[in-house]
Amino acid sequence: MLLKPGSTCWRVETAERLGLIIDMEDYFAAAKMAMQKARRSIHLLNWAFDPDTFFLPNDKGGGPPSDTFGPFLRDLARANPNLDVRILCWRSALPVAATQNFFPHRAKQCFKNTPVKFHLDASLPMGACHHQKVIVIDDEMAFCGGGDIAPDRWDTIQHKDQDLRRQKSGGGSYESRHETMSAVDGDAARALGLLFRMRWERCLGEKLPTPVAEPGLAEDRGSGDLWPECLPVAARKATVGLSRTEPRWRDYHEVREAETLHLAAIAAAKRCIYMENQYFASPIVAEALAARLGEPDGPEIFLVSTQHSPSWFDQVTMDRTRILFLKRLKDVDVHNRCHAYYPLTAEGRSIIVHSKLTLIDDELVRIGSANLNNRSTGFDTECDLSAEAAWGTAGAQMRQAIHSFRSHLLGHWLGQSEAAVDAAIEAGGSLHAAVESFDGPGRRMHQIEIRPIGPFWELIAAFHLGDPAGPADSWRPWRRRAELERQIKMLASHLAYVGLEAPADELSPQTV
Repeated sequence: MLLKPGSTCWRVETAERLGLIIDMEDYFAAAKMAMQKARRSIHLLNWAFDPDTFFLPNDKGGGPPSDTFGPFLRDLARANPNLDVRILCWRSALPVAATQNFFPHRAKQCFKNTPVKFHLDASLPMGACHHQKVIVIDDEMAFCGGGDIAPDRWDTIQHKDQDLRRQKSGGGSYESRHETMSAVDGDAARALGLLFRMRWERCLGEKLPTPVAEPGLAEDRGSGDLWPECLPVAARKATVGLSRTEPRWRDYHEVREAETLHLAAIAAAKRCIYMENQYFASPIVAEALAARLGEPDGPEIFLVSTQHSPSWFDQVTMDRTRILFLKRLKDVDVHNRCHAYYPLTAEGRSIIVHSKLTLIDDELVRIGSANLNNRSTGFDTECDLSAEAAWGTAGAQMRQAIHSFRSHLLGHWLGQSEAAVDAAIEAGGSLHAAVESFDGPGRRMHQIEIRPIGPFWELIAAFHLGDPAGPADSWRPWRRRAELERQIKMLASHLAYVGLEAPADELSPQTV
């Protein structure tokens, strides 16, 4: 098993039901339906929270105020005095807040003199951010993934060019965006509820009680089942692990479960590693993947990211580092098993890949907030939810769910059905062969080219400017290279421990 409490995850629980969600239209619809059934509590963790975000914008990019997150949560709290509604959001630095119209700072006004408790969380080392994205309802159902509550996040699985629902209130339109989320109930949801209460206590010093059902309350509010009717169940009795990143801060110890699970999962893969991520910039992950490419019978590695980052800062920093990341893999890929793609709309516009998803064979599905960069493994707070196939009927069902989810994802990138994708993979023997076998207006996938970036940009990428490895180098970038080299040496020991070897005499310093 890959999910090991205290190592690759914080804890392992059972989800009575597991849902796997592609893109925000379906996530917002499911979250709204579940929150409408809340009886005791609605707790949100977010990197960004804009109360003016519509659940389902109309063809003018707007709609009634009651269909936005802020008034919706206010109305629920006012209608039910027993309902505890709390929102904990990162207190973003002013330059970041400026790019979000100063939300969530202005969100305080939305909840002033209401039962909703809204707080900005700065319980972190300077420069770090709270990046977890979670909604927990009654401690009975929860959502976890990479999706924030903001107007620019909304999109459909079709990623249409002329979708008027993505219009901005001030003119223009938001770019198309791809996201993944997970949904769980049962003990897995209760664990996410505990995560929220731990964050709340860390931020405010207030210890919250565990939500407890009151006799007769479920009957008064209707059905006690919070699961949204619009959300298909991917698997039942799923074995679920929660993996976190937490930086060392005051009396809080460093937590690197998210990174540890990545390394363990990459080492364990037999046939296929499928990753979608906003950034591919971690030299530790690059070396772990490179080690597998050096094996004659290692797994196929299939990466999906954005053509280029939407912000200038990330284009200067993360995009340049991604070039070195991919170059490292290309240099050792003697068996031609690694391929990286980006999606475009039908009219050739960029689709922002904000998803943080990993699929390992048909054994593990992982969806969360952690990017594949340095700060997500040691500097920011993150939470990823993973479901792993176990033995027996539940394990067989989980394997089928993972297989189906991967085919569904590829199908949505290629304009094809799951059955057509499965047939193409069977015929071609790999995901890459299947993708290249399709052509036509429905295909959105294009291979990422590795282009020379010049000495100045190589220097920026080599020192991972804008991407600290942890508190020790966050304001001392000259220390970053040494810190990453130290971590890569630790990776070499890890590879030896699990029986793998690096593809060369030494692990490459190129990506550091």
